[in-house]
Amino acid sequence: MDLPLSVQYAIIAVAVVVSLWVVAKKQFPGPLRRLRIALALPLLREGRAGWLRAIGRRIAPPGNAGGNDACGGCDNCGPSDPRR
Repeated sequence: MDLPLSVQYAIIAVAVVVSLWVVAKKQFPGPLRRLRIALALPLLREGRAGWLRAIGRRIAPPGNAGGNDACGGCDNCGPSDPRR
C-alpha cells in the first residue's frame, strides 16, 4: 500500500515546519514573540471581521503579568538560581 509521492512530500513538509517551530521557540523566543505581535496586531484592529480577530488572538503571544504587586518588577520570571 504505497502512498502517492505528493502525500509523502506533504507529510515531510509538515514535519519540517513543526520541527522549525520547536527550534524557533527554543532558540529565538524574543524575535519570535515580536514576530507574533507584528502578525497579530493588524488582525486585532477595530472593524475587522470576527473570524479575523479570533485568528489574531490565537497568533498573539500571551501577555506578561506586569501588574503583580508581589513581584519586584524586573520582568525576569525565569529560574532564580544561576546556571552553572
